[in-house]
Amino acid sequence: MSSITPVILGLLAHKPFSGYDMKAIVDRSTRFFWAGSYGQIYPELRRLEREGLIEGEDAPNGGRTRRVYRLTAVGREALREWLLGSATTIEYRDESLLRLFFADALPREQALQLLAGRKHGHERYLEVLRAIGTPPETDPTFDQLVLQWGIDFNEWGAKWCEQQLQRLRKQKAA
Repeated sequence: MSSITPVILGLLAHKPFSGYDMKAIVDRSTRFFWAGSYGQIYPELRRLEREGLIEGEDAPNGGRTRRVYRLTAVGREALREWLLGSATTIEYRDESLLRLFFADALPREQALQLLAGRKHGHERYLEVLRAIGTPPETDPTFDQLVLQWGIDFNEWGAKWCEQQLQRLRKQKAA
């Protein structure tokens, strides 16, 4: 499986979609923790179709070429195997955090600006995630739980950045 395979199989487990539809869904859901670009999605759709995990059907939309895909039984089993697999990798790539890691190479005020920019980034993410919705208190779906994780994480991130900014500014004043 490539990194985009479980995203495609997972989306198609819900209902048939075109590659364009999948990219739109990714842009407002999994991209916050698992990116997927057109450059990944379309080649992977062709590969998965060749391997029999998905089936595509031409469904032109006006003058546009469009292909809608659905999950096959083999694809559903591959998704199930991945979901129940024993390997669980948490790999987090965060360019802002990497810059902050090396911020001692900058003058202090510029380094503090990086930290303030990170705080602002968390706040912007919060706006986007809250616009998606707030999970219900009772009986949320698992995708809603992941949304809540994103909200909680970014609330914590913004608060942490503010605490560190205050701490570092006090040190400078002392």
